[in-house]
Amino acid sequence: MSRATLSATRSRRNYAPIFAALGDETRLSLVSKLSGGEPHSIARLTEGTHLTRQAVTKHLNVLKDAHIVRSVKLGRESLYELDPAPIREVRDYMELVSERWDQALARLKKMVEH
Repeated sequence: MSRATLSATRSRRNYAPIFAALGDETRLSLVSKLSGGEPHSIARLTEGTHLTRQAVTKHLNVLKDAHIVRSVKLGRESLYELDPAPIREVRDYMELVSERWDQALARLKKMVEH
C-alpha cells in the first residue's frame, strides 16, 4: 500500500466520526447556533426548540466525541463552543476528493473523445 493510500485511509478513519456527527439534523442545528463564535449554555441551545435539555446534552456529547465542540465549566454550568478545525479538515479532504474526481472525469472525457 502506497503512503498516499495509507494516508488517505487514515484520514477517512479520522473523518468518519465527524461525518457521522454532522449527519444528524439536530446536531447540524447545534453547530449552526455555535458557529457565531460565542459559547452557549445548554439552556440557551434548547431555547426555541422542542428538545429537552437531556436531548441537547446527548447531541452535544456526540459532537464533543467527534471533537467538533468543546465545553468549559463556568460554576455549575457548562458552556459549549465550536471548534472549527475538524470541519475545516473535512472540507479540505472533500476538496481533495473532488479534485481527484474532476481529474478522473477529465481523463475519461479525453479518452472517450479520441
